[in-house]
Amino acid sequence: MRKFLSGNEAFAEGVRLARPQVISAYPITPQTTVVEALASMVEEGSLACEYLHVESEHTALAAAMGASATGARTFTATSSQGLLYMAECLTYVSGGRFPIVMMNANRALALPWNIYGDQRDSLSLLDHGWIQVYAENNQEALDLALMAYAVAEDERVSLPVMVNVDGFALTHTYESVEVPEAQAADAFLPPYATANRFDFERPVSIGYSAGPEFNGHYQYWHHRDMLAAETVVEEVEARFAATCGRRYPGLVDAYRCEDADLVLVTLGSAAGIARDVADELRAAGTRAGVLRIRYLRPVPGRQLAEALAGVAAVGVLEKDISFGGDGGAVFSTVLAACARRGVARPALNFIGGLGGADISRDQVRACFADLERLATGRGEAGRVVFLGIDDEEGGLR
Repeated sequence: MRKFLSGNEAFAEGVRLARPQVISAYPITPQTTVVEALASMVEEGSLACEYLHVESEHTALAAAMGASATGARTFTATSSQGLLYMAECLTYVSGGRFPIVMMNANRALALPWNIYGDQRDSLSLLDHGWIQVYAENNQEALDLALMAYAVAEDERVSLPVMVNVDGFALTHTYESVEVPEAQAADAFLPPYATANRFDFERPVSIGYSAGPEFNGHYQYWHHRDMLAAETVVEEVEARFAATCGRRYPGLVDAYRCEDADLVLVTLGSAAGIARDVADELRAAGTRAGVLRIRYLRPVPGRQLAEALAGVAAVGVLEKDISFGGDGGAVFSTVLAACARRGVARPALNFIGGLGGADISRDQVRACFADLERLATGRGEAGRVVFLGIDDEEGGLR
C-alpha cells in the first residue's frame, strides 16, 4: 500500500509491522510523533503490545532493557539530549546483548539550545556498542525499522540497533512510501525467540560482573559479533528484497564511484543533493561520485577502501565536529579505515548542517571545487572547512 507519510510516521509503520511486544515512550522533539503514532495504533487495535508511558528517556531505555530481558521484542525512540541522558543505559543494553531497536531523530546538542537536525548526538556515542545505521529518506526509514530487528536478533549478532533519521529534514517531511503488506512483513521477520532471557525453568544470570581476568573476553566477543553484522546485514537485505521487493546495497551506497576522480562521502539525507551535484558535474565533464555511508557501526572499512582506492581526492561532508580534533567523527573513521588497508588519498573534511543549517547546492559545488584543486596540487590536504562560516571567520586548520 502506498501512503504519503512523514519520516516519523513511516518509521512507526515499520515498527507496527515488526510487531514489538513492548514499547517504552517518552517525548522529545523531533521524535515525539513516532511514539504518538504508535500510541494511536495501540489504541485502535492495529498493534497489540504493552505501551509504557515512562518519566524520562533514561527510564525509557531501562524499561526496554527490562522487557528485553524477559524475552520480549522491544522498541523505544529518542533524540539529542534524550539520547545523551540514555548514555548510561546504552552500554548496559549492548553489554547485556539485548537486541533492542531504537529510533533516534538526529538533532543538535545543547548549549546553545536548538531543536533542529544535525548528527552530533548519535556520532558522539559511536563507541557505546550499538550498531548504527543512517536513513537517507522516509522509505528507507520504514524499511530499516523492520530490517533492524532482523539484524539485531540474529544469534550471530545479538546487539541493539540505533536507526538514525535526520531531524525535520526527514522526520517531519512528507514523502510517498510503499508500506509492505503484513503478510510479507511476517514472512520476513518471524516472532522473536531468544535464550538470553529470564527463565524460571532454566535460570540464568543477567547483569553479571566480570573482573580483569574475564572482562576483556566479553569486549572481544562484543567486537567480534559487531563485525559479524556486516554479513548479517547483507543476508537480511537479500531476504527483504525477496519478500518485500526493495533491495538495499549493504553498509555503503556508492554512486558513480567506479571511475570517479573526486568522491564526496556523507551519510543521511545530505546524500541526495550531493548526488544531484555530482550528476551536474558529470554532465560538464568532471568525474564526480558520492559514497553514502549507511552503517557507521560496524565500520564499512573494506567497502570504503575499495570505493576510494582509485580516486584523486576525497571529501567527507558531515553534520558533526569533534572539538579540538582533526575534523569530525566520520572524517576520522574514513581516513583510519582507508589507511589501515593501505589506501591513503588526499582528503578534506567539510562540516555543514550544524544546528539544522541548510546544506545548499552551491555549498556542495564548492566542496567538489575544493576537491578538484586538491587533486591538481593547488590545495592543502587535511583541511577542515566549515561550510558558510570559513569565508566569514577566515578559516581554521
